[in-house]
Amino acid sequence: MKICCLPLLCFGEEEEDCNLKSGENTYYYLYCCGEGEEDMREGFLGNESEEMENDDSELGFWSTVHNVGAGDGGEGLRVQVVDEKGSRGESHKRVDYGGELNEKSANFLGRINDVESRFAASSSSSGSQGMKVDVNLNLGLGGEASSSLSPTIAAVRENPDCDAQNKRPKVHSFSLDWGTNFKKEIDYCPPVHEEVCDEDLPDCSAAGDNAKNDSVAIMMDDIFEVRMDLTDDLLHMVFSFLDHIDLCRAARVCKQWRDASSHEDFWWYLNFENQSISAQQFEDMCRRYPNATSVNVYGTPDIHSLVMEAVFSLRNLEVLTLGKGQLGEDFFEALTDCHVLRSLTINDATLGNGIQELSIHHDRLHDLQIVKCRVLRVSISCPQLETLSLKRSSMPHAVLNCPLLRELDIASCHKLSDAAIRSAATSCPLLESLDMSNCSCVSDETLQNIAQSCGHLRVLDASYCPNISLESVRLPLLTVLKLHSCEGITSASMVSVAHSDMLEVLELDNCSLLTSVSLDLPRLQSIRLVHCRKFVDLILRSNVLSSITVSNCPSLQRITITSNALKKLVLQKQESLTMLALQCHCLEEVDLTECESLTDSICEVFSSGGGCPVLRSLVLDSCETLTALSFFSTSLVRLSLAGCRSITSLELECPHLEHLSLDGCDHLEGASFSPVGLRSLNLGICPKLNELHIEAPPMVSLELKGCGVLSEAVIHCPLLTSLDASFCSQLKDDCLSATTSSCPLIDSLVLMSCPSVGPDGLSSLRCLGNLIYLDLSYTFLVNLQPVFDSCLYLKVLKLQACKYLSDTSLEPLYKGSALPALCELDLSYGTLCQSAIEELLACCKHLTHISLNGCVNMHDLDWSFRFERSSDMNTFNGSYDSHSLENIPPQDQTNRSLQYLNCVGCPNIKKVVIPPTARCSNLSSLNLSLSSNLSEVDISCCNLTVLNLSNCNSLEILKLDCPRLTSLFLQACNIYEEAVEAAIMQCSMLETLDVRFCPKISPSSMGTLRAACPSLKRIFSSLAPT
Repeated sequence: MKICCLPLLCFGEEEEDCNLKSGENTYYYLYCCGEGEEDMREGFLGNESEEMENDDSELGFWSTVHNVGAGDGGEGLRVQVVDEKGSRGESHKRVDYGGELNEKSANFLGRINDVESRFAASSSSSGSQGMKVDVNLNLGLGGEASSSLSPTIAAVRENPDCDAQNKRPKVHSFSLDWGTNFKKEIDYCPPVHEEVCDEDLPDCSAAGDNAKNDSVAIMMDDIFEVRMDLTDDLLHMVFSFLDHIDLCRAARVCKQWRDASSHEDFWWYLNFENQSISAQQFEDMCRRYPNATSVNVYGTPDIHSLVMEAVFSLRNLEVLTLGKGQLGEDFFEALTDCHVLRSLTINDATLGNGIQELSIHHDRLHDLQIVKCRVLRVSISCPQLETLSLKRSSMPHAVLNCPLLRELDIASCHKLSDAAIRSAATSCPLLESLDMSNCSCVSDETLQNIAQSCGHLRVLDASYCPNISLESVRLPLLTVLKLHSCEGITSASMVSVAHSDMLEVLELDNCSLLTSVSLDLPRLQSIRLVHCRKFVDLILRSNVLSSITVSNCPSLQRITITSNALKKLVLQKQESLTMLALQCHCLEEVDLTECESLTDSICEVFSSGGGCPVLRSLVLDSCETLTALSFFSTSLVRLSLAGCRSITSLELECPHLEHLSLDGCDHLEGASFSPVGLRSLNLGICPKLNELHIEAPPMVSLELKGCGVLSEAVIHCPLLTSLDASFCSQLKDDCLSATTSSCPLIDSLVLMSCPSVGPDGLSSLRCLGNLIYLDLSYTFLVNLQPVFDSCLYLKVLKLQACKYLSDTSLEPLYKGSALPALCELDLSYGTLCQSAIEELLACCKHLTHISLNGCVNMHDLDWSFRFERSSDMNTFNGSYDSHSLENIPPQDQTNRSLQYLNCVGCPNIKKVVIPPTARCSNLSSLNLSLSSNLSEVDISCCNLTVLNLSNCNSLEILKLDCPRLTSLFLQACNIYEEAVEAAIMQCSMLETLDVRFCPKISPSSMGTLRAACPSLKRIFSSLAPT
């Protein structure tokens, strides 16, 4: 079954009031075909009735419902339900049967009554007084419509342009083969608003039955049409963005689009390149668009007949492009009749009959391109011709009579003799541009004649001409000279080039015999020297020189450049370069990467007074011959010395230096940065550094990690906040004291593996009022009292592997209330005894992070020992007893701040018990992995989220009362499945469980674990039982 609801007219808001007064209406069409389910009909009509009630309460309407169905005899069924405000107090039904009712019609009559009742209810609620139902069972597709439609629709159809500003989309869902194609589907088209003027709507009461029948006929014709009304101007604008292929496709849509796509504005350029178009089709196009100005028939079959048709038919033809075929002499003779032709391009074609000379004559032709063509001899006589290209054409001789010719391209015309080139070029006295590249027979004599005859020549491309040397050629007005791969070009040729005072661009790539270039040209802007194997010296003087490209010149040793316009110089991989002299007052960037022969004298070039006063970036990466560098520059911002392995001494006085790279400078012994503008510096990759002097006012971070022989360091960085001096084994107390005095803002200090630092050095930390992070790991400290006295605001203290600390060294923490702000304490791999650890855990309740990794002296982590006498609880699984807490000391009734506890790799720990009375309500992460002897874990923590027991091979007992636990790791634990199941039953928020490599837990029992803890989302287990 298919139902389509088509709203045809809805008045705009501006005319709402007048429509109510005049009784103008809104039309709805309901088409029903076939038998539909009752629920589909009720759902559709129910929604539509609700919408009608809303519309009627605002505007009023009368609805028309058509039911068109195909019975066995091909007869149709039409139903109209009309609600008119104009017929107040009047209600009647008219049902017209032209024959006996079939089964479908009988079923449909029941639906009519339902529609009538629904419309009656809608009318009573909205004030409508009339109801009329017309049924005609005689109508098929070819029958006449007997309907009581208002002639308003006919008026709208007769005058569709009454509102040009709001175009009405006409969308219909029916086709002529509807009787066989209808399926059980619903198409709904939402209402579209359109303003209708009062004068365009006829009086409904004055219209007769004929007008109504005509309006229905027009409406039925509209049903089978699919189009969108758009103005011609709008279509014209849209189609202007389409190419010819898309225009042809658009023409198939409708007549309006076909007319719009055929506009001559879109067809002034007939482009049929590589298209298979016949002569008849092309003739039709020329006849249809006689005003076309451009034609392209390159790659089409039978181009001769097509271009002849274009020449004779298109009298306004200005541009013609053709190729891939043979053109006879009659075509070139016919060109004289194409009076407005200005450009002719012939590509990859055979011209003439191959025996006689081909003559091309045209009085107004300005541009002629004959590219890759085959012709015996050509004679061109075009008095207005300005551009001529014979590139890659096979012709032994060419005669030119083009007095106004300015550009000539004869590149790769290998058959043209030296005399033919001389004759052709010298016949064009106004010639400005000549491309004769790949003409191997050109000689210096020809160039001399061209220079004498063509006094306006400005561009010359003589690349790949091995017989020219330019030694006796003078071209004073030349601006562009290209001499790629010219084997005859030598240093003597540069004498002739030096006479071209107007020269701006010079390209000398692959000139294998060129050894030196010395030019003083006031207008030279760009020069290229690539793959010149014997090139040694380069001397350039030009105030406007802005681009220098020198690459792969392995013999280049000396460069001297004077320019006021050069901003960037790149001379990478010049292995033999030893001397560089620059007078470039605008130079900002220099890249000398892998110039392996540079000496230390290069520093003078780039220091203040060396000729580059505004240099900002200098790259000397992998210049391995540099040993001692000293730069004094007030403009340098970035310096890169990465890979300079031979540097032993570096002195920088660059107050604006912000970026310094010393990666790979592993032989640097002494460094002085005074002053520099660095904000951070990493000298950790200089293991041989023993002397350091830094004066950097803006520096905030300094890393000296790994400078194992650094013994003398003067660091004056008043804004320094982070200092990493780890593994500086020679760093002594006096150096540390001087540093803390000159850098009072340090808040992070790393002295790991600094065995020379003693109590005097630690006492100097009192100068660091902002110190919050201190790392003294792997030191030989015995007494921490200097730290407790100096670092009052310390938050993080790392004491890993401080094996010389005694058991009483930490007593000030838990007995004397030292370091009240301390939050994180790392005692990993220490030698503290069990009692000291227990006292620390029991009394330092302000600590949030504690690390006891690898503590061999810790045997148990049992926090129930303080409450055994005051508590009757034998097991701690989450039940609080207020009477059992009465005897707990007041200091033990406060909650601990502990959040993270790490006890990784404690081999002697056997039991972990954390009862509720331990008051670890903030503990969220507990890591006990790699504790090989741990056998029992009993934890009751309300906020614990992560518990790691991986590789605890002896684990047998696991009791958990952790309602917020989300991740439990039991990898490689020798625990039974039942113990795990009982443990996770109390963890209602557990999401991740890792039981991989657990030999006593089978992968097939994952369902049991999920049943025990329904919140589980991820279980990691071995693929097969182990």
